[in-house]
This record gives sequence, structure tokens and C-alpha cells, in this order.
Amino acid sequence: MHYFSTNDPSHLVSLRQAVLQGLPADNGLYMPETLPPLPQSFLASLHGRPLQEIAEVVLEPFLKAEVPQQTMRALIADALDFDAPLVALDEELHILELFHGPTLAFKDFGARFMARLMAWFVSDLGHPLNILVATSGDTGSAVANGFHGVAGINVIILYPAGKISPMQEQQIATLAGNITALAIDGTFDDCQRLVKEAFLDTDLNQALLLSSANSINIARLLPQMLYYFRAVAQLPEGSPGPVIIVPSGNFGNLTAGLFARRMGLPVQQFVAATNCNDVVPLYLRNGRFEPRPSLQTISNAMDVGNPSNFQRMQFLYGGSLTAMRQEISGFAFDDEETREGIRELAERYQYIVDPHGAVAYRAAKKVAGSSPRIFLGTAHPAKFREIIEPVTGRAIALPQRLRQLADKRQYSTPLSADFTTLRDFLLSKPELR
Repeated sequence: MHYFSTNDPSHLVSLRQAVLQGLPADNGLYMPETLPPLPQSFLASLHGRPLQEIAEVVLEPFLKAEVPQQTMRALIADALDFDAPLVALDEELHILELFHGPTLAFKDFGARFMARLMAWFVSDLGHPLNILVATSGDTGSAVANGFHGVAGINVIILYPAGKISPMQEQQIATLAGNITALAIDGTFDDCQRLVKEAFLDTDLNQALLLSSANSINIARLLPQMLYYFRAVAQLPEGSPGPVIIVPSGNFGNLTAGLFARRMGLPVQQFVAATNCNDVVPLYLRNGRFEPRPSLQTISNAMDVGNPSNFQRMQFLYGGSLTAMRQEISGFAFDDEETREGIRELAERYQYIVDPHGAVAYRAAKKVAGSSPRIFLGTAHPAKFREIIEPVTGRAIALPQRLRQLADKRQYSTPLSADFTTLRDFLLSKPELR
């Protein structure tokens, strides 16, 4: 299996290069050269299969040329030592809980697997790999925790100052060691722009070995396919293909679902659910993709005005709006509608959901038909207590792993959103060379 840039499908690279480079030099995004159909025998016997067993089958085509089978199994067992339970709210409506990993967010699936794969790839490099990652919330905490203490790898996390939840910032900025937290005076889009500029800066890349841990890195997307298979495996046996509703910001989560569908996962339709940063739902409606500065919302991990993975989505559909509309619909909701979703789930189903899951729930209500509907719960509600508790009138108990963060000291450096400032900061750090 080789990998190519969306801007140049004729130029093939190894998995190792795609993962360690992160972003192609032509500013495209890496894609696998094929999304091979899985054996029908596997798909027919999917019901009840555990996550790790699913992972070994689904990931093998992408890894087997460069990662020995025993190594792959060890990586999977170490990275994915938690589940993604499917909770039935009624006969047709389900929520897939993706927040049972160490940082209580769905990003743990991709970040933990990528950290272990990268550590295996760089074990013989002799100099450090430096990972730049932009975050609008949960990516940063998952990556920071996934890579903390990993030998030979430094992580530099850029997050918009004052625009992520206090708990998310504690998870990002209290680790120190090989984790550097940078509070950028700007939006997530500024953070993402700075990371992309760094990858395209010749002088910086000659001085430092850089890679990415955002969903622009193919190693983040591949393991995110797995919980879609696990979701279908937990539906009642004989269920028709579900409609899956995905809360969406940078659209890596949805792109991974599209990968899974092309490998044979029986999904009837995907629904992209966004907050008021709705450039993709608008594209699906009017055919124009018009990125714009992101707006701050209570579902902050989706505050993305120029989603990177839209480039991969367009590639999958050959640039055809008609083809994309056949598989994806999109809906957007403002903060008050999000709060109403939180309130309604609490009152009708006695279920407490985070703001991102509430956006997906609102979209699920707009889907007609009798197929099972699965919406994704991407973060533990305790990470957003300050938003949820006033809406529901119910106190949310903090899990132990969050309680222990409360009094930890933050190690965060404020920086402007100017690329020269970031470049000078990185070049001033001898430990990155």
C-alpha cells in the first residue's frame, strides 16, 4: 500500500514517509492509493466483534507492507485498550460513546494509535521528530497525552487562547516534558494556518524534522475508521445499514467514516452536523465552498471556518457535488439550538450529552425513515460542565482523571498569530534539533 497527495496522485510514497512527513510538500493531503473492500465473510460476521479484533482486520491492508503483523497487533492492543459502547435511547436512535479513552474524547482513538506508530517508525532516527498540532479543543489533549513521555518525539500544540474550555486547557498545558503548549492570540484557523505555513517553510524544515498530528495526518484517520465498524457490530443482528450523524469541525471524523463505507461498511448515509461554522452544509446546499473566519461557539471543537479534510472529501467524490450529496447531507445549529438539544436529551431520555453530541442529536432529529440512526458522542460531558449544568440543572460529577488535573500548574507560552514569531520560537529551542 502506497500513499499519494490529493494534489498529485501520480507521486507515491511509503506509509512511513506519509506519517512522518504529515503534509506533502505540494500542500495536498495524503490518501491511501486504494481503500480495499474487506472480505464479505468479515462483514457478514461483524455482529458482536470486539474493537481490537475489528482493528486487526481493517488496518492490516494499510500497514502490512511496512509493519510486521506482531508489531501491528501490539500497537493495537496498547493503543485501543478501551471500547466505544453503543447506547440505545429508543428503538431507532442510538449514541456511540467515543469518550472512554484516557482524555475522555474521541481523539484518543487516532492520537494513541498514531503516537505508537510514529514511535516505532522513529526508533532508529537518531534525532528528534517534532510534531506540530493545531487544536480547537480535544485534539490537543488527546495528542498531548498520547505522546507524553514518548522517547524521540516532541509535541508542540497550538491552541486559540481563551477559546477552549478550562478543562481542555488543563489537559493540554499541564504536562510539560516533551509537550510544549502555545496559546495563540487568534482563532483555531490561525493555529491551523501557522502549522501549514511551518510545513511549507524550507528553512524551518531544513533545521527541524517536522510532522503533524492533526487529522491532516493519515495516521490519525485510519484508526478513526474503526469505531464506525464497532458501532454497526453493536446494532441488533439483522439491522439495516444505519444513518450515522457526525458532529463535524475539521471533518477528519466524517472522512474516516467515508473511508469505512468504501471498504464495505453498510452505512446508508452520513450526516454532517455543524455549529454556525457551516461552510460544508452550505456547500451541500448551494454548491459553493466558501471558507471564512471561524466563529466562537459552545461546541468549540467544531469552530473551524476552513476545514482541511474537505480536500479529501472532494477527492473521494471526484469533485462532484451530486455524488457527495448522494451520501452526505448537512445541517447546522446555533448555540441556543445546541442548548435545547442538551436539555431535550436530559428530559426525554435522562441522558447527559456534551455540546458537540447535542449538535449531532439535533441533526439526527431531522433524518426521516426507519433505519437505525447513530449519532456520535465525542466528549465526556464533564469536560463542559460550565455549559451543561446551567442548561440541565443537574450537577455533573468529575471523573477521577479530570479531578486530578484541577490543581496542576500550567506550562503555556503565549504567542501572536504571526508566523515569523512561531518560526523564531521553534528555532530557539535546541531540544528540537
